[in-house]
Amino acid sequence: TRAEVREIEPYVVCQSTHAKHSPKQGVSRIPWLSGSATWTYYAITQYLLGLRPEIHGLRVDPCIPGAWKGFAVERRFRGKLVRVRVENPDGVQKGVRQVELNGEALEDNLIPVAKMKDDNQVVVTLGVTA
Repeated sequence: TRAEVREIEPYVVCQSTHAKHSPKQGVSRIPWLSGSATWTYYAITQYLLGLRPEIHGLRVDPCIPGAWKGFAVERRFRGKLVRVRVENPDGVQKGVRQVELNGEALEDNLIPVAKMKDDNQVVVTLGVTA
């Protein structure tokens, strides 16, 4: 498998990988120390999953493959637990139709920190907006 060739876990970003002309082609070294790991985490959490912190709250704006039926994620935001379930009934890639915070429909896709409890349930429905 690729993990055996790389000699590193498949989910780890490394600082270097031996090139084609090396006798160790494909072997990676110096895992977990690359700045790329931080940027990969940032890109996935804030732009694929779409959970972006803002001054007044947490913006939810996923951009996912249309084949995804949804996903669930938990994160801490300003000391509060936020459990997010995203549903994608129309198979869209982007576009938030509705956001509910603890059963209450919100005006847009910003979850205001002022409305958050210590433990929060968020349901995001993706779809074409009117």
